Amino acid sequence: MKNLVLIIFGFLTFGLNAQSDADYLKIIYKNSLTDGQSYQWLDYLSNQIGGRLSGSLNAELAVEYTKSELENLGLDRVWLQPVMVPKWVRGNPEFAYIETAPGKTIAVNICALGGSVSTPIQGVKAEVIEVQGIDELKLLDRDQVEGKIVFFNRPMQADLIHTFEAYGGCVDQRYQGAEEAGKLGAVATIVRSMNLRLDDLPHTGSMSYGETPVSNRIPSSAISTNDAEMLSGMLQIDSSLKLYLKQNCRQLKDVLSYNVIGEITGSQFPNEIITVGGHLDSWDLGDGSHDDGAGCVQSMDVLRLLKKSGIQPKRTIRVVLFMNEENGLRGGNAYAKEATQKGENHVFALESDSGGFTPRGFTFDGPDYKVDQILQWKSLFEPYLIHYFKKGGSGADIGPLKNSTNVLAGLRPDSQRYFDHHHAANDTFDAVNKRELELGAATMTSLIYLVDKYGLNSRDSKLKD
Repeated sequence: MKNLVLIIFGFLTFGLNAQSDADYLKIIYKNSLTDGQSYQWLDYLSNQIGGRLSGSLNAELAVEYTKSELENLGLDRVWLQPVMVPKWVRGNPEFAYIETAPGKTIAVNICALGGSVSTPIQGVKAEVIEVQGIDELKLLDRDQVEGKIVFFNRPMQADLIHTFEAYGGCVDQRYQGAEEAGKLGAVATIVRSMNLRLDDLPHTGSMSYGETPVSNRIPSSAISTNDAEMLSGMLQIDSSLKLYLKQNCRQLKDVLSYNVIGEITGSQFPNEIITVGGHLDSWDLGDGSHDDGAGCVQSMDVLRLLKKSGIQPKRTIRVVLFMNEENGLRGGNAYAKEATQKGENHVFALESDSGGFTPRGFTFDGPDYKVDQILQWKSLFEPYLIHYFKKGGSGADIGPLKNSTNVLAGLRPDSQRYFDHHHAANDTFDAVNKRELELGAATMTSLIYLVDKYGLNSRDSKLKD
């Protein structure tokens, strides 16, 4: 009889706790959708400050603004973490045209890639050789490339449902293309924009010269997908046509910037840290609303929503707005380095850096037994149409925190439209839907609530509700 009573009591407790978690998620979503702050924060960040290129005045204005807003939330602690960041400036707008004959030209849309050197003052004009990627380039002899502009024209693979997989399949030509082309004597490179649709918007992004001496570095630009299609078609008709491009970018000395950090101290396990964040810097062509203003304001709202929902965390919940994800990852590396030096115990970290679109779920990187524990919570999210809980990657900024025991996670919004805006001039506030952004903030808060409540501390830890 005693055992029967205990079983019944356990069953009732299970039911009550499950209802409690469902109720708390309902409260969190309601608070975000009816009284969210993320959209208003993003409005100011995007429209009053604008693009936040690492090392720029706008980046520093964003540091000041977000620090002030975190202080207004009444957190237990808000501070700035110094970090030296690269300062690359675009200069005057780029210009390019295709020349089919002397005096016969067609203007095309280009933009310098982040970190590129400038062209000579007079620009660069040369014949063009088209390749579908670095592997194809490496099959060419030097005499086929020397003195020419290499045109990398491998598109994102359209039949891949996971668009980040498509992006990963061709982004190497943007990042390493100039380094490899320079080895064969090319005078410049142009890269098809990382974009699944055809439009006239060139998409910037980071690139690297590796160990190439400064004197041997060649300029590198992105070309819009429409113009890439046109150039490719014209080359099939006339392989001797020429491309002219001029860009005015410069790499200056590193400057001081900051990660912006705020936290609620845990009531029971203050030394166990749960981190949530996004990156505060952006490229300069748009205002960085999706990449990654959305992730920053969602992360800020996680702490506000916990407080508003009456949740006192057991563990320390820390928001980190990282600086310099786009062209160096200095903020993420500095944060992880200091955490290691201080012996901090980061048990869980969540990053939002995939845009402010409708949330679909999360991917998790960590020990199987801890990820399996999290997967048990999937049913709590299904009423909100959140179904995607999978092992996978997390986020660039939190990646340096990785160890053998913690779990890193990434918010996974619907990604079908993300690369229409990524690193382009149309990554602007008007492209963000208020409700979708607030659903993402609520989804992140709900996961943080569950991780904090139950912990991820042992192989025997199971869902208690």
